[in-house]
Amino acid sequence: MTAAELIAALEALADPKVIPQVARFYAGGDPDTRVMGVSIGAIFPVAKGFAGLPLDQVEALLDDARYEVRMAAMAVMDFQAREKKMGDDGRKALFDLYLRRHDRINNWDLVDRAAPWVVGEYLLNRDRGLLLDLARSPDPHRRRTAIVATWAFLRRKDADWTFRVAALLAGDPDTYIQKAVASWTREAGKTSPEALMAFLQRHREVLPRPTLREASKLLPDEVRAQCL
Repeated sequence: MTAAELIAALEALADPKVIPQVARFYAGGDPDTRVMGVSIGAIFPVAKGFAGLPLDQVEALLDDARYEVRMAAMAVMDFQAREKKMGDDGRKALFDLYLRRHDRINNWDLVDRAAPWVVGEYLLNRDRGLLLDLARSPDPHRRRTAIVATWAFLRRKDADWTFRVAALLAGDPDTYIQKAVASWTREAGKTSPEALMAFLQRHREVLPRPTLREASKLLPDEVRAQCL
């Protein structure tokens, strides 16, 4: 398996008429990024067929200027991280590649595709302080990784780190960070509604109203009204 073979499979699916539809997903701000015209849903089956791609070839995909090729790279990493037979060395290699090439993970959905399993699951029984460092990064995509990765903990009903990271991002000016804060704290509230209420009360002066509204939508009406 090679990066070139995966790219050829994507090129065979490319349709110029689909470019505007796909381009609306890209908000990374990289002027060199190009869209080839492969729908997001069509990328994942191709990537699954290349789930055994060596990591040097995955890195070659990340070097590509095309958005869909980088999305395929993230999907391959995600599939590999989900593999139950993957050993610690393999998981560390995925984790290290993600962090080392975060400059190429420069859109919200590229982060969302791989951060929970590649980053979050790796940190499950390790020092999670890295997430706080990422949350303080000047790069919004690294900041999004910080909170999206906590999905691995939420799956296990552990909401503490979601709220710890969200506290650092409460006043973040980036729209896509605020969307993640809203979604992830709302999900954390299913495990710990008291912690969600405390978080919203503590940070309601800096949380944008759309974030408050989305994060509190599952809370009782009277509590939600107080938060808003």
